[in-house]
Amino acid sequence: MSHLSPVRPALKVVSPFDPLTHFHQELNAELARLTEAPDEAALDPLWSDVKRTVAEYTLRPSKRVRPTLTALGWLVAQPESPAVPHGVVRFAAGLELLHTFMLVHDDVADRAATRRGGPSLHAVVGADPAIVLGDHLYARAIEAMLSAPSPAAAVTTRYVLEVCRHTAAGQYLDLKLQRAPLADVTLFRALKVAELKTARYGFVAPLACGAMLGGAPPALLEALKRAGRHAGLAYQLRDDLIGLYGDDSIAGKAGGGDYLEGKRTFPLLAAWTRADAAGRAELEGLWAEPSAPHLDAARVAVSLWGGLDATQRVIETRTRMALKALESIGESAATLASLVHSLARRTA
Repeated sequence: MSHLSPVRPALKVVSPFDPLTHFHQELNAELARLTEAPDEAALDPLWSDVKRTVAEYTLRPSKRVRPTLTALGWLVAQPESPAVPHGVVRFAAGLELLHTFMLVHDDVADRAATRRGGPSLHAVVGADPAIVLGDHLYARAIEAMLSAPSPAAAVTTRYVLEVCRHTAAGQYLDLKLQRAPLADVTLFRALKVAELKTARYGFVAPLACGAMLGGAPPALLEALKRAGRHAGLAYQLRDDLIGLYGDDSIAGKAGGGDYLEGKRTFPLLAAWTRADAAGRAELEGLWAEPSAPHLDAARVAVSLWGGLDATQRVIETRTRMALKALESIGESAATLASLVHSLARRTA
C-alpha cells in the first residue's frame, strides 16, 4: 500500500517481539484455557458447539497489541525480571478477551463481514447470538483479570472498567456521527473519538495495567500513559488510512470499509477542511451515499484535498511524541519504542 509512508523513529529501536517470545507462547496457551471454561462443558451440546466457534474466532492470528503492551508495561516497571509472570499473562489474556468482546459488538454495529482474515462472528452465527456470545466473552474477561494471581489485580481491573466506560462514549460518538453533515464534525471531535475509542483503551490502559501490576512509581506510570496516548492516536489515524486506502487481502477486513460505513474519520475531515466549495460538495455527496463503485473517487478526493498527507503528518508527530516520552524512561523502554515505531508503519 504505497500511499502509507513509513514513520522515521526518533530513537534507536530493537526488534519488537524477541524479548516476548515466551510471553506470547504463554498467552496463547492461557487464551485457549480461558475459552474452554470446563464448568460449561455439560450445559448443553448446542452451547458446546457454538463455544468451539467462539474459540476459533478468538484464537485467530492477530497482532495481540493490548496483551503485548501489558507485558511491556510490566517489563518497564520490572526491568530486571527474567520473564513475565503468570499473573500478568492471565491479566493480559483477560484484556485480549475484553478486546475480542468489543470486536464482536463493533462488527455487529458496523455490519462488518470480515475480521482477522475470516468471517466476523455475527456472519457465522447471526447478529443476536453474536451479541450474547460477546456478553459471555466480557464476563470471562473480567473473571480472568480479577482472578490473576497478583495483589494489584482488583484495583487494576477497576481501572480497566473505568476506561471501558470512556470507550463506550467514544463508540457512541463514532456511530452517532456516521451520518452527520461534514460541516458539523470537526477535526477536534474526530481526534476525541480516536482518543476515547483507541488511545485510552488500546494503548494507555494496557501499558498502565502492566506497570500497575509491576508496582511502577507514579512518575513512570505517567510517562507510560503519555506515550500510550500519543502512540494510540497515531495507531488510530493509521487505522483510518487503512480503512480508506487498505487492501482487504492484506488488512484481513474489507478494504475501504470505513468509507462504505460512512465513517467521519480524520483523513476525510482533514480533506473537507482544506477543500474549496466544489470540493466540499463532492466530499459531502460521496459520503452521503457511500457505495463500492464510488470508493476510488472517494480515495482520490481525500488525497486531492490533502487529507492523506495531513493524516500522515499527524501520525509522524504523534509517533515522535510517543517515542520522546519513552526516551525519558531509558533503555528499559527500548523494546516498547520499537513496537510503537512498527505499529505506526503498519499496512494492516
